[in-house]
Amino acid sequence: MTVCVPQGAGQRGKMLLTGGRGMVGRNIREHPLAQEWHILVPTSDELDLTDAAATADYMRDEQPDIVVHSAGQVGGIQANMADPVAFLDRNVAIGRNVIMGAHGAGVTRLINLASTCIYPREAPNPLREDMILTGPLEPTNEGYALAKIVALRLCQYIRQQTPTLMYKTLVPCNLYGRHDKFGAHNSHMLPAVIAKIHAAREAGDSTVEIWGDGSARREFMYAGDLAAAVLWAAINIEAIPDVMNIGVGKDYTINEYYQAVADVIGWTGAFTHDLSKPVGMQRKLCDISRQTALGWAPQIDLRDGMALTYQFFLERQSS
Repeated sequence: MTVCVPQGAGQRGKMLLTGGRGMVGRNIREHPLAQEWHILVPTSDELDLTDAAATADYMRDEQPDIVVHSAGQVGGIQANMADPVAFLDRNVAIGRNVIMGAHGAGVTRLINLASTCIYPREAPNPLREDMILTGPLEPTNEGYALAKIVALRLCQYIRQQTPTLMYKTLVPCNLYGRHDKFGAHNSHMLPAVIAKIHAAREAGDSTVEIWGDGSARREFMYAGDLAAAVLWAAINIEAIPDVMNIGVGKDYTINEYYQAVADVIGWTGAFTHDLSKPVGMQRKLCDISRQTALGWAPQIDLRDGMALTYQFFLERQSS
């Protein structure tokens, strides 16, 4: 079994990190606060989270002090629309198996990572945690959202039955950063934009296409900041509410993100718009009053985060 054990780790106990090889998981493992934990990072070959019995056995054998659940099938609008069955079925199974496996093994602390896609499509912004399940979801990623809602509710029901169990859910805003996916069909918006504009600069293209009119607004946080939030929450889990947004509290239009990426990369062309393409929710901005009241705030601004992400993209291109 592959175990991530940083130098001097373990004083806070044993942490099971699901999805430890994904973008969020890798950023958690790289963060300085990870050195305070003995972190278990099983591969999918070592632990199939879609197998309920295997997941339950693993929890009983390892007896982690805390579980951080970040595993799942993820992707952007294109990926969600192309395979909604997998985005619902696999993510429901994974969430249920991890949470109930931990519960059955007597694990008392669990941090479940959700997504802002769980908010109703027409919910007013900023999105408050009490708005969940108050209206229809965005159709383009409904399957993924339903799976995340199931996991969130399962944690809440466990807390209702046994209040001493610290099963909490963090709801991050949109993410980007190191270890992200940059492919056209499996990436989120900002890494896809980075790859697209980089390719345009390399090819000498004078235009880049944007889906929709570019007026939709999004809130993006650097993945390293989410890692900091998760590890902070692991230490302060009793103080945080059952459900809490994690975000930057500020959003920009899709057009502004494209221009910011172009500035970082050094591409000086023009943008065109394909109005026939889906764009998802018109706005998704988190209410971050709960995290602010507890004293946590992200540290990496957008321009610095995009520069770090582009540097990672170039390193991966050259390797």
